[in-house]
Amino acid sequence: MKPEIKICGLKTPDAVERAVARGASHVGFIFFPKSPRNISPEDAAELADRVRGQVKIVAVTVDAGDEELDDIVSLLRPDILQLHGHESPERILHLKALYGLPVMKAFSVREAGDLDRVDPFIGVADRFLFDAKAPAGSELPGGNGVSFDWSLMASLDESVEYMLSGGLNKDNVASALSSTRARGLDISSGVESAPGVKDLGMIDAFFDAVNSSRRQSA
Repeated sequence: MKPEIKICGLKTPDAVERAVARGASHVGFIFFPKSPRNISPEDAAELADRVRGQVKIVAVTVDAGDEELDDIVSLLRPDILQLHGHESPERILHLKALYGLPVMKAFSVREAGDLDRVDPFIGVADRFLFDAKAPAGSELPGGNGVSFDWSLMASLDESVEYMLSGGLNKDNVASALSSTRARGLDISSGVESAPGVKDLGMIDAFFDAVNSSRRQSA
């Protein structure tokens, strides 16, 4: 099965267009002031309009309030809300009812017990994203360029549909695909020449590696 690929933290027209041209299924825009990938809803909407209808547009937020989300949803018109904070199952149900959008809930993983936190969200969130826990000193819940032990995913209930994130790049994407049953991959820093700066050559190299991995496993 062809994996879904989400390129996250996009900020420029050329990066958005290259990601989609190479086969991205999702493009993500980050609304979190502490992130080097932070973007305004107005700028994100302008970029999204270039590829709307070709890919799924994802709004990534961290414990955002209703007022902030109102602005993001009305301007960006995303296909999916990705919640990367401490949102509860009740909060997710509220947002799904409020906006009529599917929700992808992100979880940070370092050890097997971290996956236990997923249980209350099964049947509430529409999809999950598993990322590595932030290293000491980082204020970012994701996009830190570190990975976790992917073998931990084997203990997850097979009914849980998820995307894998955290430290992905052209050199380890084949391992990520072969060692997990992730339906999708989410990459941000792994295609950047500097924090928040997407590199078109690195985007190409990542998709080349994905395609090579698929050919070898066919």
